[in-house]
Amino acid sequence: MFDKLTERLSATLDGLRGRGRITEENVGDALRQVRMALLEADVALPVVKTFIEAVKARAIGAEVTRSLTPGQAFIKIIHTELVSVMGEPSTGLNLRVPAPLVVLLAGLQGAGKTTTAGKLARWLMAQNRRRVLLASADIHRPAAILQLERLAVQVGAAFHPVTGEHKAEEIAAAALVHARQGVFDALIVDTAGRLHVDAEMMEEVQRIDRVLTPSERLFVVDSMAGQDAVNSARAFGSALELTGVVLTKADGDARGGAALSVRQVTGKPILFLGVGEKTEALETFQPERVASRILGMGDVLGLVEQVEQKVDREQAHKLAQKISKGKEFDFNDLRDQLGQLQQMGGLSALLDKLPAQLAGAAGAPGQMDDRQIRRQIAMINSMTPRERRRPNLIDGSRKRRIAAGSGTQVQDVNRLLKQFLQMQKAMKQFSKGGLKKMLRGMGGKMPPFMRPR
Repeated sequence: MFDKLTERLSATLDGLRGRGRITEENVGDALRQVRMALLEADVALPVVKTFIEAVKARAIGAEVTRSLTPGQAFIKIIHTELVSVMGEPSTGLNLRVPAPLVVLLAGLQGAGKTTTAGKLARWLMAQNRRRVLLASADIHRPAAILQLERLAVQVGAAFHPVTGEHKAEEIAAAALVHARQGVFDALIVDTAGRLHVDAEMMEEVQRIDRVLTPSERLFVVDSMAGQDAVNSARAFGSALELTGVVLTKADGDARGGAALSVRQVTGKPILFLGVGEKTEALETFQPERVASRILGMGDVLGLVEQVEQKVDREQAHKLAQKISKGKEFDFNDLRDQLGQLQQMGGLSALLDKLPAQLAGAAGAPGQMDDRQIRRQIAMINSMTPRERRRPNLIDGSRKRRIAAGSGTQVQDVNRLLKQFLQMQKAMKQFSKGGLKKMLRGMGGKMPPFMRPR
């Protein structure tokens, strides 16, 4: 989400790293560049002014001039103030309320409210073991009701059916009765959006709000909306007593200004980040980690948590035992590893959380996204069980059959085989205790078989 902002800030701050002395003049130069980077990232002007003034007040004081490493201290100040702008770490929703917890989602059309409803249901069920009922009060877009119903089935939540013609607030009231009678722990209500803020839209969501008296009123905003996000945040903040914000599409190629603006504009905390289309792609908002990513420091802690949650430890242990006993790494093992990588959002999702220097060490441009992983899994699935165990059997005619069966080209199969052989060779080095030697030989770069294509 912050690629362009990170690039600009990194270039500015690199000039200060390692300096023995920082003066008011070069702090001023750096802050001018920081100001331009923030404005280009669509951060609201009042937020930029407040941020620059806070950094300047701290940077020109004793905190930097008395430091043994002034350049690092200045960067730390930038980091601290970025965290301050974005608010406190999120723990998610307030669950200390009488059941059912009622969550109202509001925002513009296309912001991702319906998908967020499904993600929140999954989060409540997975993290807190809550029974969740989903309901759609979007009477203007029947497709939204069908979409939410499908999401409910996908995540295992219940869905409040909508039959006949009803007003939005009537649907909401019926859903609340359903939640109470069904002894649900939580009710999540999706509302209609518009392309732009209008009086009719605000009146409708206010009527729904009066019927539900929700514990959580969440403003859902697209991270890529730029200044429109700030304007809609003000409008919804005036219409509803918001309790928090959900930033969606945070994995996209956005400027990132909404993350730095919306909290200060609404005065409400950012609770969640939507980081992908899948229902599990929802993270509680951690400003310190986001600030680290903006400054090119990565989010290694977030990466560790992601690995712990999604990697099959038993499967990993079996593979480690197999390799340690000198057995060959085969295509069945590779397919398992690709499946786990797919669950984690692909290689690009992992690189996004590494510090800029390490992520850059991948060397090759591009992304190993879900589509490419699926293609590789399809090629492996097109192999016979014997071919997967003994890849050396795969000759020209077998390659053509595998390509035809997976909807790919022979050159794609050749590329997969080449990557596999490199990975198999690396696994042999692991089994002989050659990890340190291999890492030294890599010179800090990612091994070829892991580089995105």
